[in-house]
Amino acid sequence: MAETLQNHRFQDTFPWSSSDFLWGRMRGLFFVLVMCTAGASAFRLRQFKSTENCPDHTVFFKHYYELHGEPVVLKCPSPRYKHLDFSALTPNITWYKNGSKPMMSRRDEDPRIWAKGDALWFLPAMLEDSGVYICIRRNSSYCTAVSIHLTVVEKTAVREIAYLQVLFTFTAGKIVCPDLWDFTPNRTSLELKWYKDGLPLEDGNEKFVILKGSTSLFMTSVLPTDAGYYTCKMPLLYEGVVYEITRTIQLKTVEQEKRITPIIVYPTQKTTSAALGSKMTLPCKVFVGLSSHIHTDVEWLANETIIDVVYKQNRVREGERQEIVENGENFIEVPLIFDPVEEVDFYTDFTCLAQNRYGYQVLPTRVKQEAVGLSWYIAMIPFALACVIVAGICIQKFWKWRADKGYTIAKV
Repeated sequence: MAETLQNHRFQDTFPWSSSDFLWGRMRGLFFVLVMCTAGASAFRLRQFKSTENCPDHTVFFKHYYELHGEPVVLKCPSPRYKHLDFSALTPNITWYKNGSKPMMSRRDEDPRIWAKGDALWFLPAMLEDSGVYICIRRNSSYCTAVSIHLTVVEKTAVREIAYLQVLFTFTAGKIVCPDLWDFTPNRTSLELKWYKDGLPLEDGNEKFVILKGSTSLFMTSVLPTDAGYYTCKMPLLYEGVVYEITRTIQLKTVEQEKRITPIIVYPTQKTTSAALGSKMTLPCKVFVGLSSHIHTDVEWLANETIIDVVYKQNRVREGERQEIVENGENFIEVPLIFDPVEEVDFYTDFTCLAQNRYGYQVLPTRVKQEAVGLSWYIAMIPFALACVIVAGICIQKFWKWRADKGYTIAKV
């Protein structure tokens, strides 16, 4: 009772103390926490938004699959399609990962990941580097953003990310070790080691010819038994450290009589990620061998219907057909252009159809929504803090009420 009376006298002497004092302090703390958290949240949101301020935000169709512990170079793309021509922009490039703050631009800031020209270098890449990288090209009046998907896997999964290549049987042919020139601008110094199904191929082999300075493995006569997995390895010396670059090719052999039946070689994945509201170009690449381009038709379907019929406003449309010659073989590429991607596209079945009078092939694919960042979680922090502080005030008021009630009873 004496203690209760003493507390009551203290409150009478200093009417702003006790609960009012605590309330004032908590209001001040609440204000500081909300301002700090809102500032951090706004900074995070601004950083994420800064990658979307550009009028063009495109998802690059190529998904990079790389091996853990090996060098990787991501090039900021300059698509050759007319509506996505970025070549006129100056090479003022900023890189982001998953919508976070800008990445380091010099190696002295991050010795493992840094930007150089229009490329982002990883020496080496790690599993945690997997994600969506956004490069922004700017000049004084315009900018464009491109999202690039990178997946880094363990070396034991190398066959799961193998490059598909096709050769005809009973003729001479070659397979190519892909995506090396970013590491070796000097072709004369290129040296590769080749393996088939894990066994090394020697230079003196009569069937296989390995030329110094070439990325190709030549075959004097391709047989059905030559199908399998081929691996090429190249050493990379950078600032006194030797790295190894590995590429694995899955070779399929095709009989001569089937040489003019079209084979779809891209897209290789069943799903393609895209950000809602972004532009995206998804090409269908078809191998036609030595056949003439004019004998093969390539088109896109949506829910088994012609694209023009489903998308009459041309928001999704076929791009310009391109006839390509690579390593002496003929390819046809027809892009499917989303301008922009809308939610309905995530529930649509898209199919690439390639056909001629000798046969046909279809390849279904789906567009899935790109993972959204955690910015909205951070934006909710001030609200959560407000709830916690209000709950604390209510508890404090309740205990004060109990204390006052106890004093009144004791006084009576």
